[in-house]
Amino acid sequence: MKLYSYFRSSASYRVRIALNLKGLAYETVPVHLLKNGGEQFSPEYRKLNPDALVPALIDDAAEHGALLTQSLAMIEYLEEVYPEPPLLPKAPADRAYVRSIGLSIACEIHPLNNLRVLRYLVRDLNVNEDDKDAWYRHWCEQGLAAVETVLANDSRVGTFCYGDSPTLADCLLIPQIANAQRFNCNLSAMPTIMRINQTCLALEPFANAAPARQPDAE
Repeated sequence: MKLYSYFRSSASYRVRIALNLKGLAYETVPVHLLKNGGEQFSPEYRKLNPDALVPALIDDAAEHGALLTQSLAMIEYLEEVYPEPPLLPKAPADRAYVRSIGLSIACEIHPLNNLRVLRYLVRDLNVNEDDKDAWYRHWCEQGLAAVETVLANDSRVGTFCYGDSPTLADCLLIPQIANAQRFNCNLSAMPTIMRINQTCLALEPFANAAPARQPDAE
């Protein structure tokens, strides 16, 4: 299995966590998003992912090989093909709950703060660095505050976002917190999120997926 990844990409981070939780071996193929004008724009990489985004995942063990893009699709694929340990609960309503937390991050927070959006603000709209960072903090804090409200008031929350085993929701939450901390977001009013974050980071699959532990870390 090959994961085309950038150490600081939260989408790549999500998939690394899922792979580690599943106990799956994989080769990291670094794609530097800043060097050489952005290696994700190279013709070679665009053949893998026309969106010019990371990650991309190749599962050579799959019949005819599997080339996947989009981090949530990758995690769902891993759940279907390598079902143990499960990252989604059995009950449909609970599965939807876990997915909803993940989608709140992947669809509501992350797109507004992705590298290409931040670059557009600075390069095309002439937003200064301070205002760009304020943009990031606004949307990240607002989105995580909503997630905190859900987690603080749902009886299904346990040690993790759902119960006492990590799920897809935790795979997405922890990278988003890492990004929030990197941009100095105010997370002081999010005790449930921070408790879950601390618990996850103490586990080897999460710790080994952290940006600082990747072969391309800077």
